[in-house]
Amino acid sequence: MEAVHTQGVWIAEFLQQQTKDLEHFWLTVTHIGDPKAAFLLVFPFTYFVCKRAGVAVLWVAALSEWFNLVFKWMLFGERPFWWVGESQLFVTTKPQISQFPSTCETGPGSPSGHAMVTAAVWWVVVSSLSSFLYSRTHSWLISAAPYLLYVLLLVAVGISRIFILAHFPHQVVAGSITGFILGILLGRRVPEGRPLLFFLSISAGLLLSALTLNVGLQQLGIDLSWSITLAKKWCSHAEWIRLDTAPFSSLTRDCGALLGLGLCQYWKPGGWSLPWAPRALSLAVSSMVLYHVNRLPLPVNPQGLFYSLVFVKFALVPQIVIVLVPGLVHLFTRKKKKD
Repeated sequence: MEAVHTQGVWIAEFLQQQTKDLEHFWLTVTHIGDPKAAFLLVFPFTYFVCKRAGVAVLWVAALSEWFNLVFKWMLFGERPFWWVGESQLFVTTKPQISQFPSTCETGPGSPSGHAMVTAAVWWVVVSSLSSFLYSRTHSWLISAAPYLLYVLLLVAVGISRIFILAHFPHQVVAGSITGFILGILLGRRVPEGRPLLFFLSISAGLLLSALTLNVGLQQLGIDLSWSITLAKKWCSHAEWIRLDTAPFSSLTRDCGALLGLGLCQYWKPGGWSLPWAPRALSLAVSSMVLYHVNRLPLPVNPQGLFYSLVFVKFALVPQIVIVLVPGLVHLFTRKKKKD
């Protein structure tokens, strides 16, 4: 893998030098590809356009990110920003590369979580959109347009991850292919109308199985904190190390979101039926609420409290989008009509 990693570093250097003027664009793209964006941006927008597609987005986002976590623990992938220093291969010829605030992620690098979750989630979106366009236009050309945008998005997210030194090219390719496959497989069965016990079992099962794997690997003498140690060692700015990039953050996010989805279907089976105008209002209000919820500072010590609050925060996300905000909008618009 040494040759693959070395070539990846030179590709990253080439991208940084040749597309330096696009730095802000790549940083924006990498934020769009963040798995959190699937929960906080893609899910609410998709849900208020099509409920089934929205539920599918949340379902696929949580499961694909969980699979990504397991793959990362098993594959021990390096990240460019620490491998350059650890490898001792660039003592005489140092690459002209820079780190960014989004560079210093603390989990292992393979496969890319941004590429994998983006590929899985957006497959659900574009396949639904393509089916809708074909049903209205009966044009294969028009219905193929979303798939072209899908490929362009994956390429852009992949380049952005290489540009900021978060991943090597082969990790991005592996994440995109795996995410594409998961998007097809997981998107076929959307858990609509399932009982709360189903979601509780899935959430608890994912959490316990990941913890069991973690403990099992440690019993075999494998230090799963190795990537955190290297990230802290080689990150150029200590403040760029964030606990929300740690593996257990994604685990609690996924399990919390799935439990929240189950609670939604328990409180309000099928969600609220709203006309287009109230739906647009619900989307705007939900986006604003989620923005502020996401910005709430969480105490990083003790870490158990931090992960518990991440679980609660993302359990609230589907309830805000599916139950609370649409319910308030329905109540307000109904009263207005009566008056």
